[in-house]
Amino acid sequence: MSTLTIIICIILGIVVFICIAALFSPNQWSIQAEAIINKPRQDVFDYIKILKNSEHFNKWVMTDPKMKKEFKGIDGTVGFVYSWNSENKSVGVGSQEIISLIKGERIDYEIRFIKPFEGISSSSISTESISNTQTKVIWVFSSSNTYMMKVMHVLLNLKKVLLKDLQTSLNNLKNILEK
Repeated sequence: MSTLTIIICIILGIVVFICIAALFSPNQWSIQAEAIINKPRQDVFDYIKILKNSEHFNKWVMTDPKMKKEFKGIDGTVGFVYSWNSENKSVGVGSQEIISLIKGERIDYEIRFIKPFEGISSSSISTESISNTQTKVIWVFSSSNTYMMKVMHVLLNLKKVLLKDLQTSLNNLKNILEK
């Protein structure tokens, strides 16, 4: 066998492995990150319920400072929509809507991606009092996968990357609120 044939067989083997692994990957996935913030629960919640504040701590929102943004509704209330449009392929085009809010406790979002891929995901941020001056913030992100997204998850270890981004965002939030 020639070296070229061996290289082609190895590449084909890797592609086949990724495709088979994607077939057996779950259709639904979820990640969760947490941070303890040294602020009272209500102070933390009042900050995070304002979706525009995500520009200061959310790694994904901060990726492209030049992206176009559009807002509909009253920020911090159910029905508020934050839309973005970016030339940066890692940011793309989409929108995030507040779909549920339990005052002082939890905010639920629907995230609609248009580019670079289409999809709908859900996210929630909840707060729990640890003491009068400490709050646990729990951020959950979940979605369903098409076959191509399963391939991306296997190929890029996407769950691990997204979890790291969530934790970075929570660390940013902690730094802002504890200043």
